[in-house]
Amino acid sequence: MSGAGAVGGVRAARIAAGAVISVQPVLVVCLAAGLRPPVWAIAAVEAVALTLQASVLRSLYASRRAQGLESPAALRAAVRAVVPVQVRRLLVNELRGAVSLGWWVARRKHGVRPDDHFAGYTGPQTAMMYGLIFVSVIETVALAFLIPWPVVHWVMLVLDVYGVLAVLGLHAACVTRPHVVCPDGSLRIRYGALFDLSVPADAVASVRVDRRYPQGRLVTLSEERVLDLIVAGQTTVTLELTRPLAFTRPLGGRGEARTIRFHADDPRALVDALRRPALT
Repeated sequence: MSGAGAVGGVRAARIAAGAVISVQPVLVVCLAAGLRPPVWAIAAVEAVALTLQASVLRSLYASRRAQGLESPAALRAAVRAVVPVQVRRLLVNELRGAVSLGWWVARRKHGVRPDDHFAGYTGPQTAMMYGLIFVSVIETVALAFLIPWPVVHWVMLVLDVYGVLAVLGLHAACVTRPHVVCPDGSLRIRYGALFDLSVPADAVASVRVDRRYPQGRLVTLSEERVLDLIVAGQTTVTLELTRPLAFTRPLGGRGEARTIRFHADDPRALVDALRRPALT
């Protein structure tokens, strides 16, 4: 495939993927209104999109193999070219959330070694998470009585089960992926599978307990390069850095921080663990 043809194919595949994704809510609305689009029409739209994507992936894979890449590397390169980074990260986060459910049931922690100090951060959000799950279950039962169309029942059941599993996966990822302080004084700051930042020991200038209630999304970066990793509207630890550190946002955006504020359920224990190597 030529350079121009490859670019055009990738663009067409991305447009097709976006079209199929955007069609899904429309189909749900139609079903909820009692309208049943022809099965052949739905299948045709998705088949065309999948065929186009598969064709482009195959061509890109063959091109990368011809350039000398091994099979796994060639496949990864082809997927990166066709699938937007935001979609890839969402899929990876979903998979990690599903895996975290198994870790949660087994009562295990991800990335925590025997000598490490780990700090949970789910305290402020636990009630909210279980509340969302409870509301989803009640909604499922209520809609089963209120909606008279069997097909819609199945659609709503699938959506509600997916919603419950997504919330459980997010919470399980947060429980099984705590902050980690290593014996050498390095720190790993996390929020489930959505955020993961390693702070080397020599990058830590100071750390203190500092409860704040910032406004913003989960990951908020100010113009002064102060990074807030907010859990249920609060942070409890402020970490000053000796140099800017790069981080990756949940959907792949990049940024640099000079100060990091994040939440820990027991901030004093985390601060003491982080200061301990400097005192020995």
